[in-house]
Amino acid sequence: MKRILGIAVVFGFVGALTVLAQEVKPGKAEVIDLGKDVKLEMVLIPAGKFLMGGKKIPVDPFSNIKVAQPEEDEFPQHEVTLTKPFYMGKYEVTQEQWFEIMGENPSREKGRKLPVTNVSWNECQDFIKKLNAKTNGGYRLPTEAEWEYSCRAGTSTAYSYGDKLTRSDANIDGDSTKAVGSYEPNAFGLYDMHGNVWEWCEDWYAKYPTGVVTDPKGPATGEKRVLRGGSFVNDESEARSSGRDLISPTYRIGSFGFRLARTK
Repeated sequence: MKRILGIAVVFGFVGALTVLAQEVKPGKAEVIDLGKDVKLEMVLIPAGKFLMGGKKIPVDPFSNIKVAQPEEDEFPQHEVTLTKPFYMGKYEVTQEQWFEIMGENPSREKGRKLPVTNVSWNECQDFIKKLNAKTNGGYRLPTEAEWEYSCRAGTSTAYSYGDKLTRSDANIDGDSTKAVGSYEPNAFGLYDMHGNVWEWCEDWYAKYPTGVVTDPKGPATGEKRVLRGGSFVNDESEARSSGRDLISPTYRIGSFGFRLARTK
């Protein structure tokens, strides 16, 4: 059954605007030929609003089962409106895509369809600059809000698959990356939003605001950039839709990768 984002009503001083219910389904696909039969696939994500961040998970006081709660930096949960549609990478950027643009492959575990790894935030920017020069341009890293909205795909649960995530849902708690698209996509048609590799976002890290925000882009300056989604070395607690990590934009490791975004 297709998920429904719901109905929201926004009132202003000069009138009222009704945002109609919207089906959450795979968006329009865009395929870009990078050369040598290497394709880049993007999916159109509609504008909308959602609750960003974590929420406390109810715990049975009579159960011995431990429940992993969201981290403190996932609070407060707050309403975010994204006013414009945008494109999101259908898959994490692969090694063959990176090689076609950069002419080298920094990944430790090699494979054409494996996600590129061992890339810093700064190196992602170099890739994007060269990609934009080769194509019609406009590519960038997703904002943190765009990433979580795309990951959730209309859900409010801990994961886009529900409140539980297993190794049959995503590449978590393992020992290596897997070819992109090895698991089922979310309702927007995006693959590997949970697990496989941590994905760099555009934003500098900061604590969340307490009120309603529109098209947030994070602070203008900072010391650490945000990553999302968890990786193959992490368990499900790190792969929540609201999960965040932060590190220097110069840092690289074998579990870090990225996916692209582009303004429509």
